[in-house]
Amino acid sequence: MSKTRRGLPRQTNAEPRRSNRSRAVSELLPDVGRAAFRKFGFIQSAIVSRWAEIVGARYAGVSAPESLRFPHGERSGGTLTLVVRGAHAPMMQHITPEIVERVNRFFGYGAVARVTIRQGEVAVAKARVAPPSLKAPSLKPATLDLGDSLRSIADPELKAVLESLAAGVASTHGPPVFDKD
Repeated sequence: MSKTRRGLPRQTNAEPRRSNRSRAVSELLPDVGRAAFRKFGFIQSAIVSRWAEIVGARYAGVSAPESLRFPHGERSGGTLTLVVRGAHAPMMQHITPEIVERVNRFFGYGAVARVTIRQGEVAVAKARVAPPSLKAPSLKPATLDLGDSLRSIADPELKAVLESLAAGVASTHGPPVFDKD
């Protein structure tokens, strides 16, 4: 450390400031992922994670981006390499101009000028399935008296949801009990 005119030590910016707080893993992962994606030729990892949004589910099921390489010192006019399942390669070759247009629209500038296709196996991510919805408890007018409070509601869907909510509340006995572990 060097000293200022007053004799106080001057801080240098050689080391980033530390924050003495706990951080979520998700806060740290973009930096780790960024290094891994750059190693394989991707400047932005979003092209891999959002491939289905860029080209559509139909084409994303048979292709995956492998790398995006730019000419030295530039960030435009790059070459996108796609891995495509064997028999689908001719189809993907025919829609190459559309893929270039969609990827460039995603980036917001002319990032891709060429697409190269390599045949290979594409790992297709399984579609996430929503959990089955819970069945609403059956309403029995004799046990549940709502009075005139819901009769004025004209929307039948809203009325059914509110009746279901009222039935759920009516089926509980007392305050919630939490288990102490």
